[in-house]
Amino acid sequence: MTTTAPNHKNTIDAFLRLDRMPHIWCQGCGIGPAVSCFIRAIQRAELDADKIALISGIGCSGRAAGYVRLDSFHTTHGRALPFATGLKLGNPELNVVVFSGDGDIVAIGGNHLIHSARRNIDMTVICINNLNYGMTGGQVGPTTPLDARTSTTRYGNYEHPFNVPYIVAASGASYVARWTVLHARQLERSIAEAMTKPGFSFIEVMAPCPTLYGRMNKQGKGMDTMHVYQERSVVRNGADPKDVAIEPDSPIIVGKFVDIDRPTFWDRYTKMVEKANKG
Repeated sequence: MTTTAPNHKNTIDAFLRLDRMPHIWCQGCGIGPAVSCFIRAIQRAELDADKIALISGIGCSGRAAGYVRLDSFHTTHGRALPFATGLKLGNPELNVVVFSGDGDIVAIGGNHLIHSARRNIDMTVICINNLNYGMTGGQVGPTTPLDARTSTTRYGNYEHPFNVPYIVAASGASYVARWTVLHARQLERSIAEAMTKPGFSFIEVMAPCPTLYGRMNKQGKGMDTMHVYQERSVVRNGADPKDVAIEPDSPIIVGKFVDIDRPTFWDRYTKMVEKANKG
């Protein structure tokens, strides 16, 4: 386990491993702003950094676990959620956060995603969705919109993508939201809510990949790609998750979609243990 961060106020640097800078993320990438929102959320909620465990998988987003000064684990591809589940059950006092990308969480880790939500494991998942496999060459992924061009769909994607908030909500998550990285204040507030909400909390963060997806789809360079997402976004808090699929040339619906109270896996497990002990 890595060294934890001091609980300094109003400074991001206190939570960063500055000796590992500069980071590997490209100019205009949305992962850096998402990490900033995550750190600000810890400060907003006044959480004890010594009780936070940050888990990541493989991919560009997975590098966050190595840059943030928290107890952190960089797991194998697609296995961040089962690792986080074991960590939470082994030490229920931990505030467990998974910070990884759509390729890791929704693709190879998709089966773990639905079962973690079904069990309502008490953790927060921050899924950075850049609509492609950004680290390995910009290939098509399960969240790539229809007709979008990638390195493996030169004439446009013909596979219908997942509506990720709908999948997670239908599987039983207690908290589901989606924001873009330019909705910085809303994203920060949402992460703070998620980290203090009992049960499985999931936040999809729409983050541009200017080097690959953005270039293939003529979204401009650098910050231009971020503004493409913001200009298409419409805030609809309380929207039905089945209606927030990302479609070509349609608005990107963002907001908090689900916020319910539901017994966690640990709640049900401890009740079962009590019942068993009574014979």
